[in-house]
Amino acid sequence: MNLFRLLGDMTHLLSIVVLLLKIRTMKSCAGISLKTQELYVIVFLTRYLDLFIKYYSVYNTAMKLVFLGTSIGIVWYMRYHKVVKQTYNKEEDTFRHYFLILLSVLLALLIHRAFNVIEVLWTFSLYLEAVAILPQLVLLQKSRNIDTLTGDYVFLLGAYRALYILNWVYRFFMENHQFRWIPWISGLVQTALYADFFYYYIKSWKNREKLKLPA
Repeated sequence: MNLFRLLGDMTHLLSIVVLLLKIRTMKSCAGISLKTQELYVIVFLTRYLDLFIKYYSVYNTAMKLVFLGTSIGIVWYMRYHKVVKQTYNKEEDTFRHYFLILLSVLLALLIHRAFNVIEVLWTFSLYLEAVAILPQLVLLQKSRNIDTLTGDYVFLLGAYRALYILNWVYRFFMENHQFRWIPWISGLVQTALYADFFYYYIKSWKNREKLKLPA
């Protein structure tokens, strides 16, 4: 495992820790898109089916279980916790995420590495993860107040994918020289969606201002 992969995993893990910290300590999910969180559950469920058929390492298995378990836990808090669910901004979380699922299914059936269940579902998870942040970004644009933990969570989530791009570049030149167009393009699309948010996040941090996104 190279440094970029490790940093990417740790940044992803830190983003989840930040989100759980907000939910557990503040008893609030204000500013968090339930639709994005539900999309991530679908992403991890379809991507980590290989847990049942192939063993890679203790680290790999542990990280998969952590990401899957925490994503399900976050959705449970937002849907069923008697205090947290009351803070959910349902009226503002209006992105029609079902279209993202449908689009990802169609793309996975048309463009895949191999036509079998595991590969198609893995490809579907990449396409869906690339756009899963859209409901969250739209919700933040509608929110007048973006608290620090929510901003940090989204920033870390975007940074994790940017680090994974560096991981792919490193692996291409230093390890196998294989072209992996599906994860590469999906990762680039996903990172590009964060570009506007990155700009305003860094600007607010630099000027020590409250984070606000243009409507």
